[in-house]
Parts: sequence; structure tokens; C-alpha cells
Amino acid sequence: MKRYGAMIKIKEENFEKYKQLHVNVWPEILEMIRKCNIRNYSIFHKDGVMFSYFDYIGGDIDADMAKMAADQKTLEWWGIVKPLLEPLQTRREGEFWAEMEEVFHLK
Repeated sequence: MKRYGAMIKIKEENFEKYKQLHVNVWPEILEMIRKCNIRNYSIFHKDGVMFSYFDYIGGDIDADMAKMAADQKTLEWWGIVKPLLEPLQTRREGEFWAEMEEVFHLK
């Protein structure tokens, strides 16, 4: 298992809509997240910054992320959610959420 953290910004005027969407995430989206070997997935917010965390239990995250990105229902969900978010300027090429480096973990 590997832990992943990522960041992105959200305009305060978009936050309530984003939060409401995540109160009732479509079942197909939750199922695809699980099929892509993601567990313990959380999103936190503070002062216009979102932080996500998940555990990856699979063996090929690139393949699982490609599978998720090819799913039509996921693409529909992203079409609603992504316009609410603002990627960080410092993200790597190809990233939407900026992946973070883990610097400490206590088991």
C-alpha cells in the first residue's frame, strides 16, 4: 500500500457547490474509485485550499488512473466538478491535483 496526498485550490464561491456534490457522490463514481484500488479516500478544505488523501492498494497506479480516466461516468462527474477547482501553478505537467511529497508518517 502507498499513501498519496494532493492539493488544489477552490474559489470560496464554488466551495458550497463542491461540498454538496460530495455529500451525494454518484454510486458509479464510488465504485470506480474502489475498482481502481483506492481506499481510505478523504478530501479536506481550508481557506480555499483542498487537500486529498488516499491509500493505493494496487500494483500499477498509472494503469488504474488511466482506467478511471477512460470511464464515461467518471468523465461526466469530472465535467461537473473540475470547473469548480483551480489547479496550483506549481503542479507538474499533466497533473490536475498537485501531488505532494510525503515527508513523515507514523504507523
